[in-house]
Amino acid sequence: MTREPPGCRRVNSLMLYTLRSITSHRSLRPERCATSSQDVFHAFHPNLKFVRKFLKPLLIGELAPEEPSQDRGKNSQVTEDFRVLRKTAEDMNLFKANHVFFLLHLAHIIALESIAWFTIFYFGNGWIPTLITAFVLATSQAQAGWLQHDYGHLSVYRKSMWNHIAHKFIIGHLKGASANWWNHRHFQHHAKPNIFQKDPDVNMLHTFVLGEWQPIEYGKKKLKYLPYNHQHEYFFLIGPPLLIPVYFQYQIIMTMIVRKDWVDLAWAISYYTRYFVTYIPFYGILGALLFLNFIRFLESHWFVWVTQMNHIVMEIDQEPYRDWFSSQLSATCNVEQSFFNDWFSGHLNFQIEHHLFPTMPRHNLHKVAPLVKSLCAKHGIEYQEKPLLRALLDIIRSLKKSGELWLDAYLHK
Repeated sequence: MTREPPGCRRVNSLMLYTLRSITSHRSLRPERCATSSQDVFHAFHPNLKFVRKFLKPLLIGELAPEEPSQDRGKNSQVTEDFRVLRKTAEDMNLFKANHVFFLLHLAHIIALESIAWFTIFYFGNGWIPTLITAFVLATSQAQAGWLQHDYGHLSVYRKSMWNHIAHKFIIGHLKGASANWWNHRHFQHHAKPNIFQKDPDVNMLHTFVLGEWQPIEYGKKKLKYLPYNHQHEYFFLIGPPLLIPVYFQYQIIMTMIVRKDWVDLAWAISYYTRYFVTYIPFYGILGALLFLNFIRFLESHWFVWVTQMNHIVMEIDQEPYRDWFSSQLSATCNVEQSFFNDWFSGHLNFQIEHHLFPTMPRHNLHKVAPLVKSLCAKHGIEYQEKPLLRALLDIIRSLKKSGELWLDAYLHK
C-alpha cells in the first residue's frame, strides 16, 4: 500500500474546501483557479508551489467560453484592488510570524495550568480553591483554543508539517479535541462564512433562526421547532452553557471513532490521562469528571460570546456569489483594539482581516487593518468596528430581531 506524502491529506482537505468555494460549475479549468479565483486559493495555501501539483488530477474538462459564471455578483475592480493589497501585505512581511510571540503565549497557558494545580495542592479542594482553579483552567482552555487556531491556519511556521504537529499537540494534548475535526468544520466556515448549507457554524439544528431570510422562510412554512420569538432569551440556557460540554464534546468523540482517526484519538486520550491523573487524587473519579465539565461550561461561555460577536450579527443568507473581498466583509465585523480585547479574543477582534488573510499571523492583523479600511472606503463597502460591550449586546439584538421576523411571518404570511 502506498502512503500519502506528509501533509497530503491536509492539503487535499484544504483543496476540497477551496474548490467548493471557487466553483460550482460542471467543469473546472486550472487557469481559472490561478486567475479569477486566486484570492480564495491564496487565502488557504501559503505554499502555492506544493499544492498546485495536486490540481492536475482534478482537471475534468475546460469551462466553455459561453458558460455563465456563477460569480455573477463579483466586482472585478474590487478583486483587482484586493490583490494589490495582498501583494502590499506580502511586501511588508506581514505573513512572517514572530515565534517569540507564540512561544510566550504557549508559556502563559502552561503557567495557568501550573497555577491551577498549585492552588488545589496548597489550599486544598474546598469550594473557594475549586472555583478559583476552575476559572484559571477555563482561561487556560480558552487561550489554548486561540493558540490552536493559529497553528490550524498554518500561520506560525513556514513549513506546513510543523504547523500540523504543533496543532495536534495543542488541540489534542492541551484541549482533548481533534485537529481533523476542527479542520473539517473551520475551513468550510472560512470558505463560505454565514452561507446556509455551506457554513456549518450557521447550522443551528432548528434551535435558532438566523439572519433575515431563514426566519421568514421558517415562518412562511409554519415551522415551529421552538418558540423562536423567545430565542434571545433561551439563548442563555442552551447556547453558551451547552455548546462545548455537550454538542462539541459529543461531535468530537463520535467523529474520531466513526472516521477511525486514531492519531487524534491518541492525542485526546493523552489529555484525559493527564487531567485525571492530576485531579482524581483531589476529587475522586466522579468529582474530577464533574469538575472537568464545569471547566468546559465556563469555557463555552467565553468561546460562544467571542465567536458569535463577529458573525451572527452580520448578513446570514443563501449563496450570493460575490467576490472574495465583498463576501468576507458582509459576514464579519471587528471589535476595537486594546490589549485586553486582543488577549480576550485571541486577536479575533480583527475578524475582518483574519478572514481576508487566514494565514497571516494574528499579531500582524492590526497592521493590515488600515489598508483594508482604505479599500473599503474606496469602493463604498461598510467596514464595521465596534466596542466590545456593544458587540456582545448585538448578539442578543440580532437574535431578537430574527425571532420577531419569524413570528410575523408565522402569523401573517
